[in-house]
Amino acid sequence: MKSKLFLVALMAITIGSFVAPYSASAKHDRSKKSQRAESEVVFSYNIPSVKIYSAAVADTTRLFVVSDTHLWVSDQREEPYRSYSKRMAAAYNKTTHYATGAPTTPEKEFRATIALAKKQKADAIVLLGDMVSYPSERGVEIVQEVMNSANIPWYYTCGNHDWHYEGMEGDRLTLRKTWRDKRLLPLFSGKNPDGYVVDVNGVQLLILDTSTYDVLPEQLALTKRVIASGKPFILLMHIPLYSPGRRVSYGIGNPNWGADGDTGYKIERRERWPAEGHTPTDYEFYEAVTSAPNLLASFSGHVHTNGVDIINGKPHFTVEANARGGYYEVLILPLPEPSKNK
Repeated sequence: MKSKLFLVALMAITIGSFVAPYSASAKHDRSKKSQRAESEVVFSYNIPSVKIYSAAVADTTRLFVVSDTHLWVSDQREEPYRSYSKRMAAAYNKTTHYATGAPTTPEKEFRATIALAKKQKADAIVLLGDMVSYPSERGVEIVQEVMNSANIPWYYTCGNHDWHYEGMEGDRLTLRKTWRDKRLLPLFSGKNPDGYVVDVNGVQLLILDTSTYDVLPEQLALTKRVIASGKPFILLMHIPLYSPGRRVSYGIGNPNWGADGDTGYKIERRERWPAEGHTPTDYEFYEAVTSAPNLLASFSGHVHTNGVDIINGKPHFTVEANARGGYYEVLILPLPEPSKNK
């Protein structure tokens, strides 16, 4: 794969900050906003706060990004599926907060995060998948109840656990479609589960289901339309983009992804990743996104850590599991004019 990675900065910290430098052109006097490249992105990162500045942005937007809550709750309706959900039902019923170490639970952290988003008057909340540890009806209902009570626009995409019953026969694409249709559709509120775009204050949110590590041709086509529009956009999905130094589960665009690197298929009782690895569509998607001039950032879950990679000068974030209190409060702001030398 001929990637265009110029710089990669790996961060897996719980406190502190990182500020991306201005591009070289910022060293010159650019007192008129029209003279500045709209592809320029400056960001600061001080967990759980992320601030993204762009000359292409006219208004301030506040997003809450939440992933990997892993609600395990179920009721009598789950009885026929206990043999498939037993392991994950015990995996996250008690957790510790990632920052304080205090005992907690996924449901407690989820409710607290959404309550904070309401208090902060968020413009939107995006749920990046693995909101439930398996597709239980009661778990999906709790997500709906909590989100609808916030009275904030919210958007959802799948994680690999949301639709996966461990040990159930079938390939990953078929199982995902089956359980999205049977259990998860209410969380999409009528939107296309494979991917969709919403506009929040002039910023396009491109929300894709990458929970099988695959990118479908239709998803690639949607991505190309968003890029071609020239409007600033943020990519949101469950599985992160590949970056050198990350483990193979980073998936999308990783040249080492495939059967030989799949260490989890036995314990998760699922089909093994394909021997041939990623498809040409996956790689084309990776190249399109990482070279898109109107991309502001991407946000993903899955790996249960706070981190950021810089690819072609743009930040690509992963977020700590909400089961352990993780979330990002993301502010998207107009890029301020640089001070003139006196």
